[in-house]
Amino acid sequence: MDNALKYDILKSCCFSRARTGLMRLPHYTVETPIFMPVGTKGSVKSLLPEQLEKINCQIILGNTYHLGIRPGIELLKKSNGLHNFIGWNRAILTDSGGFQMVSLLKLAEIDEHGVNFQSPEDGSKCMLTPEKSIEIQNAIGADIIMQLDDVVPATLNDSNRMEEATYRTTRWLDRCIKTHKYPEKQNLFPIVQGGLDENLRKISTNLHLERKVNGYAIGGLSGGEAKDYFWKMVAISTNILPFNKPRYVMGIGFPVDLVICCALGADMFDCVFPTRTARFGCALISSGQINLKNNKYEFDFDPIDKNCSCSTCKTYSRAYLYQIVTVETVACNLLSVHNLTYLMELMKNIRNSIKINKFPDFVKEFMENMYPDKFYPQWCIDSLESVNIKL
Repeated sequence: MDNALKYDILKSCCFSRARTGLMRLPHYTVETPIFMPVGTKGSVKSLLPEQLEKINCQIILGNTYHLGIRPGIELLKKSNGLHNFIGWNRAILTDSGGFQMVSLLKLAEIDEHGVNFQSPEDGSKCMLTPEKSIEIQNAIGADIIMQLDDVVPATLNDSNRMEEATYRTTRWLDRCIKTHKYPEKQNLFPIVQGGLDENLRKISTNLHLERKVNGYAIGGLSGGEAKDYFWKMVAISTNILPFNKPRYVMGIGFPVDLVICCALGADMFDCVFPTRTARFGCALISSGQINLKNNKYEFDFDPIDKNCSCSTCKTYSRAYLYQIVTVETVACNLLSVHNLTYLMELMKNIRNSIKINKFPDFVKEFMENMYPDKFYPQWCIDSLESVNIKL
């Protein structure tokens, strides 16, 4: 197990809980904090692997449920894993398929045995159990794999169901650990659950600490809950989880959320947001995002961002992009390259600011750019004050 992941913390912030480190995985050494683009079916939408490498993407995410349906276990095994199948030489993390219990709830039935899905491909029934999830992820060959967890929307007002899911997640974790064939080359992360209940979050975190694992995920958030609850659930978990192991907050991709979760002590994040918003014609900039479908960009010959080093900003104007967004498929590629470059640079700047003891200054500058009127959301003020950063 120890050979599959080695986590070296290079520097910790003197004020907040932020830290930067190197996560040495079988296929690549990943710098943390890190954002992971989502390639649900083994492909980050509209981007080639070489484009991802060029923007210094170090690790991507795939989904067990979808990859298990297509291409399926047998083809993955014959390809000697997803890395070979898609031509990606860096790290991969796979989600267990548990999130589909929420996103495809109308197609799923959940009990102690597992989740019975109706395939969106052909309507056939397929049972995803903890054992089956691990079997698929072993075939995928990802550097980091997730346990199958019992996922309940954080906004669900049903304390009994939330408690059931919290304890079931740990029971399913034990079944995943027992089934996992390759602990020497694939790292199995448990997922902290508990919804918005502070006590259940603490129980889930402490139960997982009793198992021998190389890192931890914090799940069940970013599903529409109030931000004030969101940051507190992250903080509760990171305060308990061990300092010397990576902490992954699942489903986080908005820049403000990334900065605050880093301040709270998280190391890894993923979200479809940067590529999905690109498909709607939106580009990320330091003050938020711009919608290039807006008529005001028709004769704007500036790049998306004059300070951005991505190939899109070096080559194309807002006026050109205005003509093609949501119309030509190439626009998805161009905006996705830019949006992911923005997030990769954001995480790099976070790492560098921690290394030189300037993280609080970085946070303040970032927030001033995002909210130039300084009308900061209260949850941002409260979360940062909890780790000694005052806006």
